[in-house]
Amino acid sequence: MISKTILIGSPNSGKSLLFNRLTGLNQKVANFPGITVNISSGKSIADPEQLVMDFPGVYSLRAISAEESISVDAFNAGIKDPDISTIVCVVDSTRLEKGLIFALQVINACAEQNKPVVIAANMADVLDSHGMSMDAEGLSAALKVPVVAISAKTGLGLDQLQGLIASHRNSPSPYTGDIENSDIIATDDSIVHRQAQQLAATFGPKGDLLINSQTRLDQFFLHSVFGGLSFVFIMFLLFQSIFTWAAPIMDGVEGLLQFAAGVVLPLLPSGAISDFVADALFGGIGAFLVFVPQIFILTLVVGMLEDSGYLARAAVICHKPLRIFGLTGKSFIPMLSSVACAIPGIYAARTVDSPRKRWLTYLAIPLMPCSARLPVYSLLIAAFIPATGAFGGVVGWQGLAMVSIYLFGILCGLLVTALVSRSNAALQTDLPFVLEMPPYRLPSWKPLLRNAWDRSKHFVTKAGKVIFAVTVVIWVLGYFPNQGADLGESWLGAMGKLIEPAFAPFGLDWKYGVAILTSFLAREVFVGTLGTLFGIEGGEENVISLVAHIQNSGLPIGAGFALLVFFSIALQCVSTLAVLRRETGSWRLPTQLFISYSIFAYVAAWLTFVIVQGIAG
Repeated sequence: MISKTILIGSPNSGKSLLFNRLTGLNQKVANFPGITVNISSGKSIADPEQLVMDFPGVYSLRAISAEESISVDAFNAGIKDPDISTIVCVVDSTRLEKGLIFALQVINACAEQNKPVVIAANMADVLDSHGMSMDAEGLSAALKVPVVAISAKTGLGLDQLQGLIASHRNSPSPYTGDIENSDIIATDDSIVHRQAQQLAATFGPKGDLLINSQTRLDQFFLHSVFGGLSFVFIMFLLFQSIFTWAAPIMDGVEGLLQFAAGVVLPLLPSGAISDFVADALFGGIGAFLVFVPQIFILTLVVGMLEDSGYLARAAVICHKPLRIFGLTGKSFIPMLSSVACAIPGIYAARTVDSPRKRWLTYLAIPLMPCSARLPVYSLLIAAFIPATGAFGGVVGWQGLAMVSIYLFGILCGLLVTALVSRSNAALQTDLPFVLEMPPYRLPSWKPLLRNAWDRSKHFVTKAGKVIFAVTVVIWVLGYFPNQGADLGESWLGAMGKLIEPAFAPFGLDWKYGVAILTSFLAREVFVGTLGTLFGIEGGEENVISLVAHIQNSGLPIGAGFALLVFFSIALQCVSTLAVLRRETGSWRLPTQLFISYSIFAYVAAWLTFVIVQGIAG
């Protein structure tokens, strides 16, 4: 029979990393509060009959936010579940007093339901590295529950923890009597805080770990002047790295695809099959795959910021400016998460305590420059911005253009929230801004690289299915009835010319119009559709050089900038709309955003085309 173990703890206590260790899964882990926003479960490696459940981190069993409500409600229901054999409360041993405040609440709640509790005092490796230790046995005797010093990072103490979990499964509630008779039980908050302070002082590590180095770093990164400058510099490096670091890998992918095309195509008989492989596979899907390394680099750099503890500082820095736009500093983390993908950004918005500010954050998230936009941005920037640099090549114009278009999307999101919040006085109220500062840590490369790989693989597999389906349809419509002899006279050409007047104000012909329409399934489909269209039109020459095709197509520079603006605003993601519907409980907000952002994108793109073409003469 399957028994269950609950992992619960304060944010940033290492709970999800412990979950990964126990189950072998890859739950998202980062060094800032609120990263776990769903209840995850997995079978224990040591005991396949044991199901481990990872709950979102909470500071108290008295929930004040939507995210905490998920964990607290599930916890209260879980301790009444007869299948729950153990509750493991994870605390940060380097901040024992804070962890014990919550642990005492858990012990009290479990005592009422006769459920056994194990305290997992994490970060034992940090204590060891500073020549310090805690008295786990003494704390266990005082609490009348087992206390195990562990390191979820190194695996220290996990065998002992797994042994305790197994013993509770085989002999349910062995510590019930001790818990009920403990003189540590209290319900008054002031008493709990005082008890936690006394227990930490008696049994915890002596001294405040790393306080001097942490304080010095915060004095710089949270400085009124240097903090803001460092934030701008770090964000600038983030977007510059998308081109500079990814360029060699992109070249390698393109070279590999060209080599594969050179090997495969001569082996195929001439005709429809050869044309399909060249145009749809190498031309359509291949054009998309070239930009995947940029997704990898983006995820890797954002992961470094998360793991180092800098994101919480960035949220503090951004709180004051975000308040101007009706948001809160806690909106920064969901917004930055949306740079990788809007869906985790929407989930992360649960950490925003105020329902009103959370709703405003939902408005901003679809305008954040997500990774699905990255292939489109990269393609258009490479086609219209020279690959040269300023200041001796230190700053590339293409990287600067990428920074600019990302900032444009962010600015649009902020302007929308400012306009909406100022039009509704009720949205201007807010709860106090309270955010725990996690310790600075050196990022661990193995989980960072694994996460970047998983995100890139997920992006390819998720988008690849849609792109493949779209490119097949586009190729069939564009190839027949004249076997690709004249794209304009194909079925696709006839359909495209019907919608061409809608995009003519941007200086776009029907081919770009078709690519825009297909991109409403998913933005990245735009690249694959264009690759297929130009592949049919150009035959087997330059199967993957989509940038050269665009440059040779005579597309006005104003049209290129208009496309950049359009894709930075339009909400072209069915998955985002579905998740918004699930989080808000209604199709009202997703429908409103889809319609309003589509109109906004169209008008802004037209204005951009007029202005740029006017400047270009």
